Amino acid sequence: MTSSAHGPSPATGSDSGYGGFDAQEMVIVHRAFRRELRLLGELIAVVAPGDVGRAGVLAGHFADLHAGLLNHHHGEDELLWPLMLTRVGLERDVVVRMEEQHERVARTLTAVAELVGRWAPVADAATRDRVVAALAEHRAVLVEHLDDEEAHLLPLAERYLTAKEFGALGEHFVLNTPKTKLFTYFGMVMEDADARERAIMLGNLPAPVRLIWRLVGPAVYARAVRRVRVRPDRLPGMRPASAPRALGERGARTCAGRVRR
Repeated sequence: MTSSAHGPSPATGSDSGYGGFDAQEMVIVHRAFRRELRLLGELIAVVAPGDVGRAGVLAGHFADLHAGLLNHHHGEDELLWPLMLTRVGLERDVVVRMEEQHERVARTLTAVAELVGRWAPVADAATRDRVVAALAEHRAVLVEHLDDEEAHLLPLAERYLTAKEFGALGEHFVLNTPKTKLFTYFGMVMEDADARERAIMLGNLPAPVRLIWRLVGPAVYARAVRRVRVRPDRLPGMRPASAPRALGERGARTCAGRVRR
């Protein structure tokens, strides 16, 4: 490792073990959070007053997003930021900024969760509209953080972390996610992925898990999508859509639809 005006500069390649991985995986994951929070706000906005069944479905979907985002950020807080702070030198301000942004994201997420908890049992219009506004605020804070992380933190991660250290984040997520939810989360991530990105994500799975995903994962995810994005012909702004690319032709026949971008 050498030194520079920006702090310690790790050697590259086999001499150090740093780098040697593509942080694009994180960008693919972030895309799912951006999309699902936007769709959720649009879906909640058209729930009819008193429709507690529909409100319950969307509250359940929010609970999944809530848990997934907290799990993802907890992994970064525990596994990535502490390591990077010991290595990045004067660039530590980027990591500190990520920590501060996580706190803002958590505060806005908690505000949404509290409102969803009040709205779901009664599905009243006034609280529904507050949920939609709080979701929009939370998403704006989150997107600002994700954009910053992708532009400034991920390049540092590729310089100052090993592939094993970076990969521990995905392992942490899997270990701290209920097994019944894994295919739902993986489907969210794969939905808008292109062929190269799907190869990256599938390549991170053990061969047996990859096989199971190919056999049953798309159908599991399609059912989850169908329940959340229900009856596209009856909801304003909705349209029938081909299945997410991750699902293939079989999923295309079962995926209900999605909110128009």
